[in-house]
Amino acid sequence: AGVFMVARLSPLFEYAPDALTLVTIVGATTCLFAATVALTQTDIKRVIAYSTCIQLGYMFFACGVSAYSAGIFHLTTHAFFKALLFLGAGSVIHAMSSEQDMRRMGGIWKMIPVTYSLMWIGSLALAGLPFFAGFYSKDIVLEAAFGAHTTAGMYAFWFGIIAAVLTAFYSWRLIIMTFHGESRADEKTLAHVHESPR
Repeated sequence: AGVFMVARLSPLFEYAPDALTLVTIVGATTCLFAATVALTQTDIKRVIAYSTCIQLGYMFFACGVSAYSAGIFHLTTHAFFKALLFLGAGSVIHAMSSEQDMRRMGGIWKMIPVTYSLMWIGSLALAGLPFFAGFYSKDIVLEAAFGAHTTAGMYAFWFGIIAAVLTAFYSWRLIIMTFHGESRADEKTLAHVHESPR
């Protein structure tokens, strides 16, 4: 709602360049701060929730450099791939008998292949790999920050680049800890792992 409000009030913000600079700096700082926090989370839903904070940072700094349409575009693409990730996390939690700690998961990709596949799609979009929705929207946000040719724009660009690298890292970490390696779940939980209903 905040991103939408800033975009809708763009005519007012254009008359307040200092306010736009503040929006850019706060958005970029939010990106990097939330990315570092996401790296340390072990709860599958919290990793995805902090990821949302990072993406909000991108949306706000896009608006801060007057790329309102880029901010709204990223808001829209993010809504879809983040919904997919949260639904996938819910499916994993359901399969793991309400377990949310990724340290107690692992080795379940063959037991829930549909969830596994959809989590990969959401993670690739979140990480901004080419040909996925996140690539197009995140790229235009970073391009707008770089193209602003301002100190705040460059600050946002570099913080956005670092946050993108960290996003890719914790996305792979989520997939690997949740689905790969030796299972760290107890036998009772493993016996009940199953795909969610359609």
